[in-house]
Amino acid sequence: MGRVMTILWLLLIGVILGAGYIRLAPSDPAEWHVAPQGETDRDFKGGILRVVQTGPDGLARFDAIARVAPRTKVLAGSVEEGMITYISRTKVIGFPDYTTAQQDGDNLRIHGRLRFGRKDFGVNKARVDGWLGQM
Repeated sequence: MGRVMTILWLLLIGVILGAGYIRLAPSDPAEWHVAPQGETDRDFKGGILRVVQTGPDGLARFDAIARVAPRTKVLAGSVEEGMITYISRTKVIGFPDYTTAQQDGDNLRIHGRLRFGRKDFGVNKARVDGWLGQM
């Protein structure tokens, strides 16, 4: 029984440390604040790419929506710069997802992706498509 309890305690400590790392790991703008690449909409296991014709003010309108979204903050960039990367975190564990939006003439390119894991279960698609729907 003592050995089972030791294993359970070690597992619990591992889960707590893993959750702490996920929530507190630094986000390097050099790694995540990169221009979205692509000319057409695509869905991936870990994210999405959207290319939307919005007119020249698309990034400003997108930014206004993203900034008021729950658990979302700006990692880097600005409307004036023409590109912004946001971090959105899940409610319980705080898994970070990154969304980069870039104005390219009348087109807005948006790349939403996860940081941890291989599959996001459609979370980035729902978030980005929801924000676009509000525009």
